[in-house]
Amino acid sequence: MEPSKALEEHRFLEKLVGTWNVTSDDMKESGQWTEVVRSLHGAWFVAEGNGQMPDGSGAATTVLTLGYSPSKGKYVGTWIGSMMDHMWVYAGEVSPDGKVLSLYTRGPDCTGGGGEQDYREQIAFIDADHRTFASAAKQADGSWKQLMEARYARKP
Repeated sequence: MEPSKALEEHRFLEKLVGTWNVTSDDMKESGQWTEVVRSLHGAWFVAEGNGQMPDGSGAATTVLTLGYSPSKGKYVGTWIGSMMDHMWVYAGEVSPDGKVLSLYTRGPDCTGGGGEQDYREQIAFIDADHRTFASAAKQADGSWKQLMEARYARKP
């Protein structure tokens, strides 16, 4: 196995590094959420989020890992959260304009219908200090229905 090297594709992920304040319409009552993103030598990126659950049920921690797989020609990653027992596994790509990373995954149907469902998570950069994270579920007609959106502002 050859050692990993930071590639051009990793430059997109470098923009995530830092400490971020996170807000969303669901978090209005639950207080502050913070995410700290670090680089593992430019090849992998780890984002740890900490805050209160939007429903006020207690503290939560999330961990997102992201990288780029040259052999797959895709961005890859995982997401886990202390509030659930499912590990989300991602594969995706950056939009042609270089502003949006779309990550695709499959997991439990969050509508309570049972079974599994396809999801798309999107990290969109507005500028160097602002981004969003949106999650959408694939509908029967092939369209995507947005479930949530969080807004990120880089801490000074």
